[in-house]
Amino acid sequence: MSVTIKDVAKEANVSPSTVSRVISESTRISDETKKKVNEVIKKLNYHPNVVARGLANKVTKVIGIILTSEVDDLYKNPFFIQVMTGISSYAKEEGYYIMYTFCTTYEDELKCIKDYVNGNLVDGVILSTVRTKDECIRYLKEIDFPFVVIGRPEDTKDVLWVDNDNFEAMYNVVNKLLVRGYKRIAFIGAKNELNVSKDRLAGYIRAHKVHGTQIDVNLIKEVDAFKEEFGYQSMNEILEKEVPSALVVVDDLLAFGASKALQEKKIYGVAIVGFNNTPPSEYHKPSLSSVDINVNKVGYYASKLLVDRLKKDIKENHYIIETNLIERESTQYSRI
Repeated sequence: MSVTIKDVAKEANVSPSTVSRVISESTRISDETKKKVNEVIKKLNYHPNVVARGLANKVTKVIGIILTSEVDDLYKNPFFIQVMTGISSYAKEEGYYIMYTFCTTYEDELKCIKDYVNGNLVDGVILSTVRTKDECIRYLKEIDFPFVVIGRPEDTKDVLWVDNDNFEAMYNVVNKLLVRGYKRIAFIGAKNELNVSKDRLAGYIRAHKVHGTQIDVNLIKEVDAFKEEFGYQSMNEILEKEVPSALVVVDDLLAFGASKALQEKKIYGVAIVGFNNTPPSEYHKPSLSSVDINVNKVGYYASKLLVDRLKKDIKENHYIIETNLIERESTQYSRI
Protein backbone atom coordinates (compact mmCIF):
# COMPACT_ATOMS: atom_id res chain seq x y z
CA MET A 1 0.00 0.00 0.00
CA SER A 2 1.45 3.35 -1.08
CA VAL A 3 2.08 6.19 1.36
CA THR A 4 -0.36 9.12 1.03
CA ILE A 5 -0.04 12.79 1.86
CA LYS A 6 -2.38 12.17 4.82
CA ASP A 7 0.07 9.62 6.19
CA VAL A 8 2.86 12.19 6.02
CA ALA A 9 0.65 14.84 7.64
CA LYS A 10 -0.32 12.52 10.48
CA GLU A 11 3.27 11.48 11.16
CA ALA A 12 4.50 15.10 11.09
CA ASN A 13 1.49 16.31 13.11
CA VAL A 14 0.54 18.94 10.51
CA SER A 15 -2.32 19.37 8.03
CA PRO A 16 -2.20 17.80 4.52
CA SER A 17 -2.21 21.30 3.02
CA THR A 18 0.94 22.12 4.99
CA VAL A 19 2.63 19.05 3.52
CA SER A 20 1.55 20.19 0.04
CA ARG A 21 3.04 23.62 0.61
CA VAL A 22 6.30 22.17 1.86
CA ILE A 23 6.50 20.02 -1.27
CA SER A 24 5.86 23.05 -3.49
CA GLU A 25 8.44 25.09 -1.53
CA SER A 26 5.88 27.66 -0.47
CA THR A 27 7.21 30.71 1.39
CA ARG A 28 4.19 30.46 3.71
CA ILE A 29 5.80 27.66 5.70
CA SER A 30 8.45 28.18 8.39
CA ASP A 31 11.89 26.60 8.04
CA GLU A 32 11.27 24.52 11.17
CA THR A 33 8.06 23.04 9.74
CA LYS A 34 9.71 22.41 6.37
CA LYS A 35 12.53 20.49 8.04
CA LYS A 36 10.12 18.37 10.09
CA VAL A 37 7.91 17.50 7.10
CA ASN A 38 10.83 16.74 4.78
CA GLU A 39 12.29 14.37 7.37
CA VAL A 40 8.98 12.47 7.50
CA ILE A 41 8.74 12.40 3.68
CA LYS A 42 12.19 10.81 3.55
CA LYS A 43 11.40 8.43 6.39
CA LEU A 44 8.16 7.19 4.80
CA ASN A 45 9.60 7.27 1.25
CA TYR A 46 6.67 9.40 0.07
CA HIS A 47 6.44 10.39 -3.61
CA PRO A 48 4.18 13.43 -4.12
CA ASN A 49 1.42 13.61 -6.67
CA VAL A 50 2.07 16.23 -9.35
CA VAL A 51 -1.59 17.37 -9.29
CA ALA A 52 -1.46 17.87 -5.52
CA ARG A 53 1.56 20.11 -5.94
CA GLY A 54 -0.42 22.31 -8.30
CA LEU A 55 -3.32 22.63 -5.87
CA ALA A 56 -1.05 23.75 -3.06
CA ASN A 57 -0.05 26.84 -5.03
CA LYS A 58 -3.57 27.65 -6.21
CA VAL A 59 -4.47 31.34 -5.86
CA THR A 60 -8.17 31.80 -5.17
CA LYS A 61 -8.35 35.62 -4.93
CA VAL A 62 -10.74 34.96 -2.03
CA ILE A 63 -10.43 36.21 1.57
CA GLY A 64 -12.16 34.22 4.31
CA ILE A 65 -13.87 36.09 7.15
CA ILE A 66 -14.68 34.33 10.44
CA LEU A 67 -17.54 36.13 12.21
CA THR A 68 -18.25 35.17 15.81
CA SER A 69 -22.02 35.49 15.61
CA GLU A 70 -25.19 34.03 14.20
CA VAL A 71 -26.62 35.25 10.90
CA ASP A 72 -29.63 36.66 12.80
CA ASP A 73 -27.27 39.02 14.65
CA LEU A 74 -26.81 41.02 11.44
CA TYR A 75 -30.32 42.39 11.92
CA LYS A 76 -29.76 43.20 15.59
CA ASN A 77 -26.18 44.42 15.69
CA PRO A 78 -25.01 46.57 12.74
CA PHE A 79 -21.40 46.17 13.92
CA PHE A 80 -20.97 43.11 11.72
CA ILE A 81 -22.40 44.79 8.63
CA GLN A 82 -20.14 47.81 9.17
CA VAL A 83 -16.96 45.76 9.60
CA MET A 84 -17.88 43.59 6.58
CA THR A 85 -18.47 46.73 4.51
CA GLY A 86 -15.01 48.04 5.40
CA ILE A 87 -13.34 44.72 4.59
CA SER A 88 -15.19 44.37 1.30
CA SER A 89 -14.48 47.90 0.10
CA TYR A 90 -10.69 47.47 0.14
CA ALA A 91 -10.80 43.87 -1.07
CA LYS A 92 -12.87 44.95 -4.07
CA GLU A 93 -10.34 47.65 -4.94
CA GLU A 94 -7.63 44.96 -5.07
CA GLY A 95 -9.67 42.39 -7.00
CA TYR A 96 -10.42 40.03 -4.10
CA TYR A 97 -13.71 38.34 -3.26
CA ILE A 98 -15.02 37.64 0.24
CA MET A 99 -16.22 34.38 1.81
CA TYR A 100 -18.08 34.89 5.12
CA THR A 101 -18.54 32.16 7.73
CA PHE A 102 -20.69 32.63 10.84
CA CYS A 103 -19.57 30.61 13.87
CA THR A 104 -21.52 30.33 17.11
CA THR A 105 -18.84 28.56 19.15
CA TYR A 106 -15.08 28.74 19.49
CA GLU A 107 -14.82 25.13 18.30
CA ASP A 108 -16.76 26.09 15.15
CA GLU A 109 -14.30 28.90 14.45
CA LEU A 110 -11.27 26.61 14.57
CA LYS A 111 -13.01 23.98 12.43
CA CYS A 112 -14.02 26.56 9.81
CA ILE A 113 -10.48 27.91 9.63
CA LYS A 114 -9.09 24.41 9.11
CA ASP A 115 -11.71 23.81 6.40
CA TYR A 116 -10.63 27.03 4.67
CA VAL A 117 -6.97 26.02 4.79
CA ASN A 118 -7.22 22.31 4.04
CA GLY A 119 -9.70 22.87 1.22
CA ASN A 120 -7.56 25.60 -0.41
CA LEU A 121 -10.71 27.75 -0.36
CA VAL A 122 -9.09 31.09 0.48
CA ASP A 123 -5.75 32.89 0.19
CA GLY A 124 -5.99 34.38 3.69
CA VAL A 125 -8.22 34.76 6.72
CA ILE A 126 -9.52 37.67 8.83
CA LEU A 127 -10.55 36.86 12.41
CA SER A 128 -13.19 39.23 13.83
CA THR A 129 -12.46 38.39 17.48
CA VAL A 130 -9.36 37.69 19.56
CA ARG A 131 -9.29 35.78 22.83
CA THR A 132 -6.88 34.94 25.62
CA LYS A 133 -4.78 31.91 24.58
CA ASP A 134 -6.38 32.03 21.13
CA GLU A 135 -6.13 28.61 19.44
CA CYS A 136 -7.13 30.00 16.05
CA ILE A 137 -4.15 32.35 16.07
CA ARG A 138 -1.86 29.60 17.32
CA TYR A 139 -2.94 27.28 14.51
CA LEU A 140 -2.59 29.88 11.74
CA LYS A 141 0.84 30.92 12.99
CA GLU A 142 1.96 27.30 13.21
CA ILE A 143 1.17 26.62 9.55
CA ASP A 144 2.28 30.10 8.47
CA PHE A 145 -1.02 30.84 6.74
CA PRO A 146 -1.77 34.53 5.95
CA PHE A 147 -4.19 36.06 8.45
CA VAL A 148 -5.17 39.29 10.17
CA VAL A 149 -6.87 39.76 13.53
CA ILE A 150 -9.41 42.45 14.38
CA GLY A 151 -8.39 43.12 17.97
CA ARG A 152 -5.11 43.20 19.85
CA PRO A 153 -3.59 39.74 20.37
CA GLU A 154 -1.86 38.88 23.65
CA ASP A 155 1.36 38.20 21.75
CA THR A 156 1.68 40.48 18.74
CA LYS A 157 4.85 38.83 17.42
CA ASP A 158 4.34 37.66 13.83
CA VAL A 159 0.67 38.69 13.90
CA LEU A 160 -0.97 41.34 11.73
CA TRP A 161 -3.75 43.14 13.62
CA VAL A 162 -6.06 46.16 13.67
CA ASP A 163 -7.70 47.61 16.75
CA ASN A 164 -8.65 50.70 18.68
CA ASP A 165 -6.88 51.67 21.88
CA ASN A 166 -9.64 50.14 23.96
CA PHE A 167 -7.92 50.86 27.26
CA GLU A 168 -7.59 54.57 26.46
CA ALA A 169 -11.10 54.84 25.00
CA MET A 170 -12.74 53.50 28.17
CA TYR A 171 -10.34 55.39 30.42
CA ASN A 172 -11.32 58.68 28.73
CA VAL A 173 -15.05 57.97 29.10
CA VAL A 174 -14.83 57.06 32.80
CA ASN A 175 -12.45 59.94 33.49
CA LYS A 176 -14.92 62.37 31.91
CA LEU A 177 -17.80 60.99 33.99
CA LEU A 178 -15.78 61.17 37.22
CA VAL A 179 -14.75 64.77 36.49
CA ARG A 180 -18.41 65.66 35.97
CA GLY A 181 -19.28 64.28 39.39
CA TYR A 182 -20.53 60.77 38.65
CA LYS A 183 -19.01 58.69 41.45
CA ARG A 184 -20.90 55.39 41.34
CA ILE A 185 -20.17 54.16 37.81
CA ALA A 186 -21.28 50.63 36.84
CA PHE A 187 -19.62 48.51 34.14
CA ILE A 188 -21.11 45.80 31.91
CA GLY A 189 -18.78 43.86 29.62
CA ALA A 190 -17.98 40.42 28.25
CA LYS A 191 -16.08 37.76 30.12
CA ASN A 192 -12.35 38.27 30.25
CA GLU A 193 -11.33 35.80 27.55
CA LEU A 194 -12.29 38.53 25.05
CA ASN A 195 -9.34 40.92 24.88
CA VAL A 196 -11.47 43.89 23.82
CA SER A 197 -13.57 43.67 26.98
CA LYS A 198 -10.52 42.95 29.15
CA ASP A 199 -8.79 46.11 27.87
CA ARG A 200 -11.89 48.25 28.42
CA LEU A 201 -12.33 46.94 31.95
CA ALA A 202 -8.67 47.80 32.61
CA GLY A 203 -9.36 51.38 31.43
CA TYR A 204 -12.38 51.59 33.74
CA ILE A 205 -10.31 50.42 36.72
CA ARG A 206 -7.38 52.72 35.93
CA ALA A 207 -9.58 55.82 35.73
CA HIS A 208 -10.99 55.08 39.18
CA LYS A 209 -7.49 54.59 40.61
CA VAL A 210 -6.23 57.85 39.13
CA HIS A 211 -9.14 59.70 40.77
CA GLY A 212 -8.72 57.84 44.05
CA THR A 213 -12.27 56.50 43.73
CA GLN A 214 -13.14 53.17 45.33
CA ILE A 215 -14.17 50.40 42.90
CA ASP A 216 -17.21 48.38 43.94
CA VAL A 217 -17.23 44.85 42.47
CA ASN A 218 -21.04 44.81 42.79
CA LEU A 219 -21.11 47.43 40.01
CA ILE A 220 -19.12 45.24 37.58
CA LYS A 221 -20.94 42.60 35.52
CA GLU A 222 -19.49 40.31 32.86
CA VAL A 223 -21.70 38.48 30.37
CA ASP A 224 -21.38 35.65 27.84
CA ALA A 225 -22.20 37.62 24.68
CA PHE A 226 -22.99 41.09 23.36
CA LYS A 227 -26.78 40.65 23.38
CA GLU A 228 -29.52 42.96 24.60
CA GLU A 229 -30.99 40.39 26.99
CA PHE A 230 -27.66 40.10 28.83
CA GLY A 231 -27.51 43.87 29.31
CA TYR A 232 -31.06 43.81 30.63
CA GLN A 233 -30.28 41.01 33.08
CA SER A 234 -27.02 42.58 34.27
CA MET A 235 -28.65 45.96 34.90
CA ASN A 236 -31.37 44.34 37.00
CA GLU A 237 -28.70 42.54 39.04
CA ILE A 238 -26.91 45.85 39.66
CA LEU A 239 -30.18 47.55 40.65
CA GLU A 240 -30.77 44.91 43.30
CA LYS A 241 -27.79 46.44 45.14
CA GLU A 242 -28.12 50.12 44.25
CA VAL A 243 -28.92 52.65 41.54
CA PRO A 244 -25.58 53.77 40.05
CA SER A 245 -25.06 57.36 38.96
CA ALA A 246 -23.68 56.25 35.58
CA LEU A 247 -23.14 53.14 33.47
CA VAL A 248 -20.46 52.31 30.90
CA VAL A 249 -21.08 49.35 28.58
CA VAL A 250 -18.68 47.73 26.11
CA ASP A 251 -21.30 47.33 23.37
CA ASP A 252 -24.42 49.28 22.36
CA LEU A 253 -26.65 46.20 22.38
CA LEU A 254 -25.85 45.62 26.05
CA ALA A 255 -26.56 49.31 26.69
CA PHE A 256 -29.99 49.04 25.04
CA GLY A 257 -30.86 46.17 27.36
CA ALA A 258 -29.63 48.07 30.41
CA SER A 259 -31.66 51.14 29.38
CA LYS A 260 -34.77 48.98 29.07
CA ALA A 261 -34.31 47.69 32.64
CA LEU A 262 -34.02 51.25 33.96
CA GLN A 263 -37.09 52.44 32.07
CA GLU A 264 -39.19 49.53 33.30
CA LYS A 265 -38.38 50.52 36.88
CA LYS A 266 -38.97 54.19 36.04
CA ILE A 267 -35.42 55.08 37.04
CA TYR A 268 -34.20 58.20 35.26
CA GLY A 269 -31.01 60.22 35.43
CA VAL A 270 -28.47 57.39 35.09
CA ALA A 271 -25.89 58.49 32.51
CA ILE A 272 -25.22 55.66 30.01
CA VAL A 273 -22.35 55.35 27.53
CA GLY A 274 -22.08 52.47 25.06
CA PHE A 275 -19.48 51.45 22.48
CA ASN A 276 -19.54 51.11 18.66
CA ASN A 277 -21.92 54.02 17.94
CA THR A 278 -24.23 51.76 15.94
CA PRO A 279 -26.92 53.59 13.91
CA PRO A 280 -29.76 52.63 16.33
CA SER A 281 -27.97 54.45 19.18
CA GLU A 282 -29.00 57.81 17.69
CA TYR A 283 -32.68 56.85 17.46
CA HIS A 284 -32.99 54.92 20.71
CA LYS A 285 -35.28 56.46 23.37
CA PRO A 286 -33.46 58.08 25.04
CA SER A 287 -30.74 58.40 22.42
CA LEU A 288 -27.55 56.65 23.52
CA SER A 289 -24.16 58.27 23.99
CA SER A 290 -21.60 55.93 22.47
CA VAL A 291 -17.91 55.68 21.58
CA ASP A 292 -17.51 55.63 17.81
CA ILE A 293 -14.74 53.09 17.09
CA ASN A 294 -14.82 53.78 13.31
CA VAL A 295 -15.64 50.13 12.66
CA ASN A 296 -15.83 50.59 8.89
CA LYS A 297 -12.25 51.87 8.97
CA VAL A 298 -11.22 48.96 11.20
CA GLY A 299 -12.51 46.54 8.56
CA TYR A 300 -10.90 48.49 5.73
CA TYR A 301 -7.43 48.39 7.30
CA ALA A 302 -7.77 44.73 8.26
CA SER A 303 -8.39 43.99 4.59
CA LYS A 304 -5.46 46.20 3.55
CA LEU A 305 -3.07 44.42 5.92
CA LEU A 306 -4.06 41.02 4.59
CA VAL A 307 -3.83 42.00 0.93
CA ASP A 308 -0.42 43.59 1.57
CA ARG A 309 0.67 40.32 3.18
CA LEU A 310 -0.57 38.31 0.19
CA LYS A 311 1.26 40.64 -2.19
CA LYS A 312 4.38 40.42 0.03
CA ASP A 313 4.30 44.20 0.37
CA ILE A 314 3.95 44.62 4.15
CA LYS A 315 4.62 48.18 5.31
CA GLU A 316 2.90 47.96 8.72
CA ASN A 317 2.15 45.07 11.03
CA HIS A 318 -0.77 46.79 12.77
CA TYR A 319 -3.03 49.83 12.74
CA ILE A 320 -4.59 51.63 15.72
CA ILE A 321 -7.86 53.28 14.68
CA GLU A 322 -8.97 56.42 16.48
CA THR A 323 -12.14 56.60 18.61
CA ASN A 324 -14.51 59.45 19.39
CA LEU A 325 -17.18 59.81 22.09
CA ILE A 326 -20.53 60.89 20.62
CA GLU A 327 -22.58 62.47 23.40
CA ARG A 328 -26.35 62.28 23.21
CA GLU A 329 -29.34 62.46 25.51
CA SER A 330 -28.25 59.58 27.76
CA THR A 331 -25.40 61.66 29.27
CA GLN A 332 -27.11 65.03 29.28
CA TYR A 333 -28.70 64.61 32.72
CA SER A 334 -27.50 67.10 35.33
CA ARG A 335 -26.08 65.47 38.45
CA ILE A 336 -23.31 67.94 39.27
